[in-house]
Amino acid sequence: MSSSNKSTPASSRRETLRRQQEAQARAARRTGIAIKAAWATGIAVIAVMLAVTIWAVVKPGSAGVAAGSLVPPAGATDSGAVVVGNADAKVTVTIYSDFMCPYCGEFERANGDDLTTAVDAGTVKLEIHPMSFLDAQSSGAEYSTRSANAFVTIANSDPALAWKFDRLLYANQPAEGSSGLTDAQLIAYAKQVGVADDVTSTFTRKTFVPWIQKITDKAWDDGVTGTPTVKINGETFTGDLYTAGALAAAIEQAASA
Repeated sequence: MSSSNKSTPASSRRETLRRQQEAQARAARRTGIAIKAAWATGIAVIAVMLAVTIWAVVKPGSAGVAAGSLVPPAGATDSGAVVVGNADAKVTVTIYSDFMCPYCGEFERANGDDLTTAVDAGTVKLEIHPMSFLDAQSSGAEYSTRSANAFVTIANSDPALAWKFDRLLYANQPAEGSSGLTDAQLIAYAKQVGVADDVTSTFTRKTFVPWIQKITDKAWDDGVTGTPTVKINGETFTGDLYTAGALAAAIEQAASA
């Protein structure tokens, strides 16, 4: 019995110690799990915050995105036109054209003087849609886009000079299928009509290219099927586009209506 009496307290101590160790182990496991959960939660939160930050920087239309932003020129219409002439003119002549289009050149050379006279007299307001769908016809030089961007860049500061530049480009129009005019030639023609150096120096920035691409797509969506397309007060002109006088007569009729 004495032996038994001596071993009982020791067994009790060992049992108590064992239970304490198990309790400590359970507590340690719970603490480890809690720490891992906290780390996992923290990492998840950081990932979400990072994703939100990246989306805010690169999402379309974000103020943080400068390159390639769509910038309309000053005074452009919602339909995508550069406006030349008196805003209150009784007659609006709308022209859809591409600087590489040979038929557009033929139209401009036949009617340019009459249109200029009507604009100067305050009878006509021009709404010019400079399209850029013939880049493939300039041997990879993207002449349609580059010339349209130069035209819109000038119009952004002086629409009257833009019209003079328009006429000069068509008077010296390169052949369809060629590489078109170089940037240096575009700058030289712009200076010839009086465009300042601080404007021509920005041609190569291609500031208005996204807008030009947008209005080109919009023209097709609006039912334009080719260039030149000419409208008088919103109605498509179906007369002779390539002989001087026919368009002028239609403008005169519209002005007297």
